[in-house]
Amino acid sequence: MPDSKKLLVPEQLCVGLYVQLDLNWWEHDFAFNSFKIKDQAQLDALLALGLPQVRYDPAKSDCLPLPHPDELPPVIVEEPPPPPAPPTAEELAAQARAVKLSKLRKRLSEVDRKFIHTSQLVKELTQTLHRAPEDVVKQAGEVVRELVGTMMAEDGVVLHTINGKAAEDAYSHALNVTVLSMMLGRQLGYDSEACHSLGLGALLHDIGKMDVPSKVLLKTEPLNRPELQFLQMHPEFGRRRGQKLMLDDEVLRIIYEHHEYCDGSGYPNKLHEASIGRLSRVVCITNHFDNLCNPNNPRDAISPHEALARMFNQHKERFDQVALKAFIRCMGVYPPGSLVQLQDGRYGLVLGMHPTLPLKPTLILYEAAIPKSEALIVNLEQEPELAIAKSVRASELDEAAREYLNPRQQVSYYVDPKRPK
Repeated sequence: MPDSKKLLVPEQLCVGLYVQLDLNWWEHDFAFNSFKIKDQAQLDALLALGLPQVRYDPAKSDCLPLPHPDELPPVIVEEPPPPPAPPTAEELAAQARAVKLSKLRKRLSEVDRKFIHTSQLVKELTQTLHRAPEDVVKQAGEVVRELVGTMMAEDGVVLHTINGKAAEDAYSHALNVTVLSMMLGRQLGYDSEACHSLGLGALLHDIGKMDVPSKVLLKTEPLNRPELQFLQMHPEFGRRRGQKLMLDDEVLRIIYEHHEYCDGSGYPNKLHEASIGRLSRVVCITNHFDNLCNPNNPRDAISPHEALARMFNQHKERFDQVALKAFIRCMGVYPPGSLVQLQDGRYGLVLGMHPTLPLKPTLILYEAAIPKSEALIVNLEQEPELAIAKSVRASELDEAAREYLNPRQQVSYYVDPKRPK
């Protein structure tokens, strides 16, 4: 059959046809561009794309398409039914909630796609370090320039946690530290040039670990003294690599100083605050935070809320006090990735927050009566009757609630320049 005979109009589609979408992957929500329509829900989603024609493969289909509309018998016009009753106040409220939920889901889906794109760039950058290090600065610069453009949005950014499988990629630490460092830099009032140096240094801060054996890097048990000493040489290894890449001094300083603490307890040189670069002090905070949330051994992980509390209450002398307080403002009282309980008793997982609204994040709520695939997502900025009572640990939830909310052992972050309305 020639190709022209494989094109169908939407009215001919039905369950069982094997179709091919002539679209880019980001223009639809299906897993593949070619697939067999398996149920009515998938058919409805396909029709919702609004395509004038859809290609199909007869050889892979289970049935024939429906008749072309031009081949159908004329429709017999019957008396129109009586007009429906006007919607009740409850129905109108439900419709409004459905519109809000649809917008939120679309926004979160867009952020997920952007995160996957950027994390893929970071993965390629890491691989380039091994085979073509001369291209690393160019690739890293592209990642950082895109993030600088996002961070400098007039209304600021919304910080999101990424809960998909891509968030558990081995490259997420570098991206986490970069996103959080640049967000903190913006909060501190840095201009785009400083944010670019900050982002580049954050993205490359661990390049010295390429010279540390993987058995040391990936070890989940405590390191012995020789292993720890070897690991603590990675800032020096990184500086040497950075010099070969001809990185500027600000970036090299971040790579070399990102483990130096303001109280002199860091490494490799036990510097004190006045001797540590301002950008290095920023990356020290975000790197430490992400290591608390995403350690090598997942059993040692703590929630973002607990990580902030530990850094401020137990170790604040290690960090630049102005930058640490600004970081806490950035992350909010309940950082993305935190489990919380509302004042009405329901549990939720924080998905995103705007720094100017620390008590009004976006949540996914646990409702046993609602399927997980249709879970309620609420923006507390738009729901004044809802409020968070407290942060909770995953162990405080029953098994059903933990499975439903699915708090990740590894938390990744990305940003959105637009606040959903």
